[in-house]
Amino acid sequence: MGCICSRETLMINSRKYYVVEHLGEGGFSTVDLIEDSHTGKTYAVKKIICHGEEDQNIAMKEVEYHGLVRHPNIIECIDSVLTDRPNPVLNSTSEVMIVLPYYKGEQTVVLYRRSVHKEYMNPVEMLNMFVHICEGVKAFHEAKPEPLAHRDLKTANILLADDRTPVIMDLGSVAVARVKICGSSEAQQLQDLASERCSMPYRAPELFNVESYCMIDERTDIWSLGCILYAMCYFKSPFDVVYERGDSVALAVISGNISFPESTPFDNEIHELILYMLKVNPMERPYIYSVIEKTHDVLTKLEVKA
Repeated sequence: MGCICSRETLMINSRKYYVVEHLGEGGFSTVDLIEDSHTGKTYAVKKIICHGEEDQNIAMKEVEYHGLVRHPNIIECIDSVLTDRPNPVLNSTSEVMIVLPYYKGEQTVVLYRRSVHKEYMNPVEMLNMFVHICEGVKAFHEAKPEPLAHRDLKTANILLADDRTPVIMDLGSVAVARVKICGSSEAQQLQDLASERCSMPYRAPELFNVESYCMIDERTDIWSLGCILYAMCYFKSPFDVVYERGDSVALAVISGNISFPESTPFDNEIHELILYMLKVNPMERPYIYSVIEKTHDVLTKLEVKA
Protein backbone atom coordinates (compact mmCIF):
# COMPACT_ATOMS: atom_id res chain seq x y z
CA MET A 1 0.00 0.00 0.00
CA GLY A 2 1.36 3.42 -0.95
CA CYS A 3 1.44 6.27 1.49
CA ILE A 4 -1.81 8.23 1.31
CA CYS A 5 0.17 11.46 1.21
CA SER A 6 1.62 10.43 -2.18
CA ARG A 7 -1.79 10.12 -3.84
CA GLU A 8 -2.82 12.77 -6.34
CA THR A 9 -5.36 15.14 -4.82
CA LEU A 10 -7.98 17.43 -6.33
CA MET A 11 -9.55 20.46 -4.67
CA ILE A 12 -13.04 21.14 -5.98
CA ASN A 13 -14.77 24.06 -4.29
CA SER A 14 -12.75 23.58 -1.08
CA ARG A 15 -13.58 19.86 -0.99
CA LYS A 16 -10.62 17.49 -1.17
CA TYR A 17 -10.62 14.32 -3.26
CA TYR A 18 -8.03 11.60 -3.85
CA VAL A 19 -7.59 10.26 -7.39
CA VAL A 20 -8.06 6.48 -7.21
CA GLU A 21 -7.70 5.46 -10.87
CA HIS A 22 -8.09 6.59 -14.45
CA LEU A 23 -11.41 5.36 -15.90
CA GLY A 24 -11.24 6.50 -19.51
CA GLU A 25 -11.08 9.33 -21.98
CA GLY A 26 -12.92 10.73 -24.95
CA GLY A 27 -12.10 13.26 -27.63
CA PHE A 28 -12.56 16.22 -25.32
CA SER A 29 -12.19 14.95 -21.76
CA THR A 30 -10.83 12.39 -19.33
CA VAL A 31 -12.67 10.62 -16.50
CA ASP A 32 -11.10 9.59 -13.18
CA LEU A 33 -12.41 7.70 -10.17
CA ILE A 34 -12.03 9.88 -7.08
CA GLU A 35 -12.63 9.45 -3.37
CA ASP A 36 -13.88 12.12 -0.98
CA SER A 37 -11.09 12.58 1.59
CA HIS A 38 -13.65 13.22 4.34
CA THR A 39 -16.41 10.65 3.68
CA GLY A 40 -14.51 8.03 1.66
CA LYS A 41 -17.34 8.00 -0.91
CA THR A 42 -16.32 7.45 -4.52
CA TYR A 43 -17.31 9.58 -7.50
CA ALA A 44 -16.33 10.05 -11.12
CA VAL A 45 -14.79 13.35 -12.18
CA LYS A 46 -14.91 14.50 -15.78
CA LYS A 47 -12.01 16.79 -16.62
CA ILE A 48 -12.44 18.95 -19.71
CA ILE A 49 -9.21 20.54 -20.91
CA CYS A 50 -9.87 23.90 -22.57
CA HIS A 51 -7.51 25.36 -25.18
CA GLY A 52 -9.20 28.72 -25.44
CA GLU A 53 -12.29 30.74 -24.70
CA GLU A 54 -14.49 28.76 -27.11
CA ASP A 55 -13.60 25.43 -25.43
CA GLN A 56 -14.25 26.96 -22.02
CA ASN A 57 -17.66 28.27 -23.07
CA ILE A 58 -18.65 24.83 -24.41
CA ALA A 59 -17.53 23.15 -21.17
CA MET A 60 -19.41 25.65 -19.02
CA LYS A 61 -22.50 25.11 -21.19
CA GLU A 62 -22.34 21.42 -20.23
CA VAL A 63 -22.39 22.43 -16.57
CA GLU A 64 -25.30 24.77 -17.27
CA TYR A 65 -27.30 22.02 -18.99
CA HIS A 66 -26.81 19.76 -15.96
CA GLY A 67 -28.51 22.47 -13.92
CA LEU A 68 -31.35 22.91 -16.42
CA VAL A 69 -32.18 19.23 -16.86
CA ARG A 70 -32.60 17.24 -13.65
CA HIS A 71 -34.25 13.84 -13.91
CA PRO A 72 -33.81 10.37 -12.33
CA ASN A 73 -32.81 8.98 -15.75
CA ILE A 74 -30.17 11.64 -16.42
CA ILE A 75 -26.81 11.64 -14.66
CA GLU A 76 -26.57 14.15 -11.82
CA CYS A 77 -23.91 16.84 -11.56
CA ILE A 78 -22.81 16.77 -7.91
CA ASP A 79 -20.32 19.64 -8.16
CA SER A 80 -18.24 21.52 -10.72
CA VAL A 81 -15.42 24.01 -10.88
CA LEU A 82 -13.58 26.08 -13.48
CA THR A 83 -9.85 26.20 -12.87
CA ASP A 84 -8.71 29.26 -14.76
CA ARG A 85 -5.00 28.40 -14.81
CA PRO A 86 -2.92 27.92 -17.99
CA ASN A 87 -1.04 24.61 -18.27
CA PRO A 88 1.92 24.90 -20.67
CA VAL A 89 2.42 21.10 -20.67
CA LEU A 90 -1.13 20.48 -21.94
CA ASN A 91 -1.17 23.70 -23.98
CA SER A 92 -4.38 24.57 -22.14
CA THR A 93 -5.83 27.83 -20.87
CA SER A 94 -8.19 26.35 -18.27
CA GLU A 95 -9.87 23.17 -17.03
CA VAL A 96 -13.47 22.41 -16.08
CA MET A 97 -14.08 19.56 -13.64
CA ILE A 98 -17.53 17.98 -13.19
CA VAL A 99 -18.13 15.62 -10.25
CA LEU A 100 -20.59 12.85 -11.13
CA PRO A 101 -21.97 9.71 -9.45
CA TYR A 102 -19.81 6.64 -9.99
CA TYR A 103 -21.60 3.63 -11.45
CA LYS A 104 -19.57 0.54 -10.65
CA GLY A 105 -18.28 -1.11 -13.76
CA GLU A 106 -20.05 1.54 -15.85
CA GLN A 107 -22.21 -1.23 -17.28
CA THR A 108 -24.07 -0.04 -20.34
CA VAL A 109 -27.65 -0.84 -21.18
CA VAL A 110 -26.71 -3.37 -23.89
CA LEU A 111 -24.09 -5.20 -21.83
CA TYR A 112 -26.76 -5.81 -19.21
CA ARG A 113 -27.24 -9.04 -21.17
CA ARG A 114 -24.00 -10.51 -22.43
CA SER A 115 -23.87 -9.87 -26.16
CA VAL A 116 -21.03 -12.36 -26.55
CA HIS A 117 -23.34 -15.24 -25.65
CA LYS A 118 -26.36 -13.75 -27.45
CA GLU A 119 -28.36 -13.62 -24.23
CA TYR A 120 -31.37 -11.61 -25.35
CA MET A 121 -33.27 -9.38 -22.96
CA ASN A 122 -36.73 -10.28 -21.82
CA PRO A 123 -38.94 -8.13 -24.13
CA VAL A 124 -41.11 -6.72 -21.31
CA GLU A 125 -38.09 -5.90 -19.16
CA MET A 126 -36.34 -4.36 -22.17
CA LEU A 127 -39.25 -2.09 -23.08
CA ASN A 128 -39.71 -1.01 -19.46
CA MET A 129 -36.05 -0.01 -19.48
CA PHE A 130 -36.51 1.75 -22.82
CA VAL A 131 -39.44 3.78 -21.43
CA HIS A 132 -37.13 5.06 -18.68
CA ILE A 133 -34.58 6.12 -21.31
CA CYS A 134 -37.37 7.91 -23.21
CA GLU A 135 -38.47 9.70 -20.04
CA GLY A 136 -34.92 11.01 -19.64
CA VAL A 137 -34.91 12.19 -23.25
CA LYS A 138 -38.29 13.85 -22.69
CA ALA A 139 -36.72 15.94 -19.92
CA PHE A 140 -34.24 17.36 -22.45
CA HIS A 141 -37.01 18.03 -24.97
CA GLU A 142 -39.12 19.80 -22.33
CA ALA A 143 -36.26 21.95 -21.00
CA LYS A 144 -36.91 25.63 -20.33
CA PRO A 145 -36.52 28.27 -21.66
CA GLU A 146 -36.18 26.23 -24.87
CA PRO A 147 -36.06 22.53 -25.81
CA LEU A 148 -32.69 20.79 -25.79
CA ALA A 149 -31.43 17.79 -27.76
CA HIS A 150 -28.83 15.38 -26.40
CA ARG A 151 -27.38 14.82 -29.92
CA ASP A 152 -25.17 11.88 -28.89
CA LEU A 153 -27.57 9.26 -27.56
CA LYS A 154 -26.02 5.80 -27.91
CA THR A 155 -25.80 2.65 -25.83
CA ALA A 156 -22.36 3.62 -24.48
CA ASN A 157 -23.92 6.78 -23.04
CA ILE A 158 -26.62 4.92 -21.11
CA LEU A 159 -25.42 3.35 -17.87
CA LEU A 160 -27.24 1.09 -15.45
CA ALA A 161 -27.56 1.95 -11.78
CA ASP A 162 -27.42 -0.86 -9.19
CA ASP A 163 -31.21 -1.21 -9.42
CA ARG A 164 -30.98 -1.50 -13.23
CA THR A 165 -32.37 1.98 -13.77
CA PRO A 166 -30.94 3.39 -17.02
CA VAL A 167 -29.12 6.71 -16.68
CA ILE A 168 -28.26 8.94 -19.65
CA MET A 169 -24.76 10.36 -19.36
CA ASP A 170 -22.38 12.71 -21.21
CA LEU A 171 -24.03 16.07 -21.76
CA GLY A 172 -21.06 17.32 -23.79
CA SER A 173 -23.02 17.29 -27.07
CA VAL A 174 -26.26 18.77 -25.72
CA ALA A 175 -27.47 21.75 -27.72
CA VAL A 176 -30.53 23.89 -28.31
CA ALA A 177 -32.83 21.48 -30.15
CA ARG A 178 -34.50 23.72 -32.72
CA VAL A 179 -32.06 25.27 -35.18
CA LYS A 180 -33.09 27.22 -38.27
CA ILE A 181 -30.46 26.83 -40.98
CA CYS A 182 -30.26 29.74 -43.40
CA GLY A 183 -27.55 29.26 -46.00
CA SER A 184 -24.76 26.85 -46.89
CA SER A 185 -22.32 28.31 -44.35
CA GLU A 186 -24.64 27.59 -41.41
CA ALA A 187 -25.40 24.15 -42.84
CA GLN A 188 -21.71 23.27 -43.10
CA GLN A 189 -21.06 24.55 -39.58
CA LEU A 190 -23.73 22.27 -38.08
CA GLN A 191 -22.61 19.33 -40.22
CA ASP A 192 -19.02 19.76 -38.99
CA LEU A 193 -20.19 20.00 -35.39
CA ALA A 194 -22.26 16.82 -35.77
CA SER A 195 -19.30 15.04 -37.34
CA GLU A 196 -17.20 16.03 -34.34
CA ARG A 197 -19.66 15.31 -31.53
CA CYS A 198 -22.38 12.87 -32.70
CA SER A 199 -21.43 9.17 -32.97
CA MET A 200 -21.83 7.98 -36.54
CA PRO A 201 -23.85 4.72 -36.09
CA TYR A 202 -26.47 6.62 -34.05
CA ARG A 203 -26.48 9.94 -35.94
CA ALA A 204 -29.67 11.12 -37.63
CA PRO A 205 -29.70 11.40 -41.45
CA GLU A 206 -30.30 15.16 -41.45
CA LEU A 207 -27.02 15.67 -39.57
CA PHE A 208 -24.96 13.83 -42.20
CA ASN A 209 -26.08 16.09 -45.01
CA VAL A 210 -27.45 19.34 -43.59
CA GLU A 211 -29.54 21.19 -46.14
CA SER A 212 -28.84 24.89 -46.74
CA TYR A 213 -32.36 25.93 -45.77
CA CYS A 214 -34.02 23.70 -43.21
CA MET A 215 -35.16 23.29 -39.62
CA ILE A 216 -33.39 20.83 -37.35
CA ASP A 217 -35.23 19.89 -34.18
CA GLU A 218 -35.25 17.48 -31.23
CA ARG A 219 -36.26 14.57 -33.44
CA THR A 220 -32.55 13.95 -34.13
CA ASP A 221 -32.73 12.19 -30.74
CA ILE A 222 -35.69 10.05 -31.85
CA TRP A 223 -33.59 8.51 -34.62
CA SER A 224 -30.88 7.72 -32.04
CA LEU A 225 -33.51 6.11 -29.79
CA GLY A 226 -34.54 3.84 -32.66
CA CYS A 227 -30.90 2.75 -33.04
CA ILE A 228 -30.65 2.21 -29.27
CA LEU A 229 -33.76 -0.01 -29.13
CA TYR A 230 -32.42 -2.01 -32.09
CA ALA A 231 -29.14 -2.44 -30.18
CA MET A 232 -31.00 -3.47 -27.03
CA CYS A 233 -32.57 -6.22 -29.13
CA TYR A 234 -29.58 -7.26 -31.22
CA PHE A 235 -26.54 -5.86 -29.35
CA LYS A 236 -25.52 -3.34 -32.04
CA SER A 237 -26.98 -0.36 -33.86
CA PRO A 238 -28.32 -1.27 -37.32
CA PHE A 239 -25.40 0.77 -38.73
CA ASP A 240 -22.59 -0.61 -36.55
CA VAL A 241 -21.90 -3.43 -39.01
CA VAL A 242 -21.58 -0.90 -41.85
CA TYR A 243 -19.17 1.13 -39.72
CA GLU A 244 -17.11 -1.96 -38.82
CA ARG A 245 -16.86 -2.98 -42.48
CA GLY A 246 -15.51 0.46 -43.33
CA ASP A 247 -18.42 1.19 -45.69
CA SER A 248 -20.19 4.54 -45.82
CA VAL A 249 -22.41 4.91 -42.77
CA ALA A 250 -23.79 8.16 -44.22
CA LEU A 251 -25.09 6.38 -47.34
CA ALA A 252 -26.53 3.53 -45.29
CA VAL A 253 -28.31 5.92 -42.91
CA ILE A 254 -29.66 8.18 -45.65
CA SER A 255 -30.96 5.12 -47.57
CA GLY A 256 -32.87 4.10 -44.44
CA ASN A 257 -32.76 0.37 -45.21
CA ILE A 258 -33.20 -1.40 -41.87
CA SER A 259 -33.12 -5.18 -41.73
CA PHE A 260 -33.76 -7.54 -38.83
CA PRO A 261 -32.28 -10.99 -38.20
CA GLU A 262 -34.38 -13.85 -39.58
CA SER A 263 -34.12 -15.71 -36.28
CA THR A 264 -35.43 -13.48 -33.51
CA PRO A 265 -37.08 -13.80 -30.11
CA PHE A 266 -38.86 -10.46 -30.54
CA ASP A 267 -42.40 -9.83 -31.75
CA ASN A 268 -43.10 -7.85 -34.89
CA GLU A 269 -44.58 -5.05 -32.75
CA ILE A 270 -41.10 -4.28 -31.41
CA HIS A 271 -39.69 -4.14 -34.95
CA GLU A 272 -42.50 -1.79 -35.92
CA LEU A 273 -41.70 0.42 -32.93
CA ILE A 274 -38.07 0.63 -34.06
CA LEU A 275 -39.08 1.50 -37.64
CA TYR A 276 -41.54 4.08 -36.26
CA MET A 277 -38.51 6.02 -34.92
CA LEU A 278 -36.17 5.36 -37.88
CA LYS A 279 -37.90 7.57 -40.44
CA VAL A 280 -35.31 9.16 -42.74
CA ASN A 281 -37.44 12.29 -43.20
CA PRO A 282 -37.34 14.05 -39.81
CA MET A 283 -40.74 15.62 -40.45
CA GLU A 284 -42.26 12.11 -40.52
CA ARG A 285 -40.53 11.12 -37.30
CA PRO A 286 -42.59 11.18 -34.07
CA TYR A 287 -41.93 13.38 -31.06
CA ILE A 288 -40.91 11.76 -27.78
CA TYR A 289 -44.47 11.83 -26.38
CA SER A 290 -45.72 9.62 -29.21
CA VAL A 291 -42.75 7.26 -28.81
CA ILE A 292 -43.53 6.81 -25.11
CA GLU A 293 -47.23 6.26 -25.85
CA LYS A 294 -46.51 3.67 -28.57
CA THR A 295 -43.98 1.87 -26.35
CA HIS A 296 -46.60 1.59 -23.59
CA ASP A 297 -49.07 0.19 -26.15
CA VAL A 298 -46.57 -2.50 -27.23
CA LEU A 299 -45.80 -3.26 -23.58
CA THR A 300 -49.47 -3.76 -22.83
CA LYS A 301 -49.83 -6.22 -25.73
CA LEU A 302 -46.76 -8.18 -24.64
CA GLU A 303 -47.95 -8.33 -21.03
CA VAL A 304 -51.36 -9.65 -22.17
CA LYS A 305 -49.62 -12.36 -24.23
CA ALA A 306 -47.43 -13.29 -21.27
